[in-house]
Amino acid sequence: MSYQLVLQFRGDSLADYDTMIALEEKLIEDLGDSADVDGHDCGSSETNIFIFTSDPTATFGRVRQTLLREGKLESVKAAYRLVDGNHYTVLWPEGSKEEFKVA
Repeated sequence: MSYQLVLQFRGDSLADYDTMIALEEKLIEDLGDSADVDGHDCGSSETNIFIFTSDPTATFGRVRQTLLREGKLESVKAAYRLVDGNHYTVLWPEGSKEEFKVA
């Protein structure tokens, strides 16, 4: 899997640790063997969930459904990069021109 997809939640949208872990577990279940949820980090007013995938667009399509069902779609930014790369391509919100960074 040559891409890393990052789901980034700002502020307190996933402030409750148990809520974040529950979301990770749902993502693992919903993605099955198609991608690998690789954990998370919290800090600098953001929470990131990392997913390794060979097709970030298709993976986000599946993730998007989970986020919509869990009421988290409006509070997330999603972007991907090559595993050994530095430049992120934003997938969500659609049409965003904002630079994506992981603190």
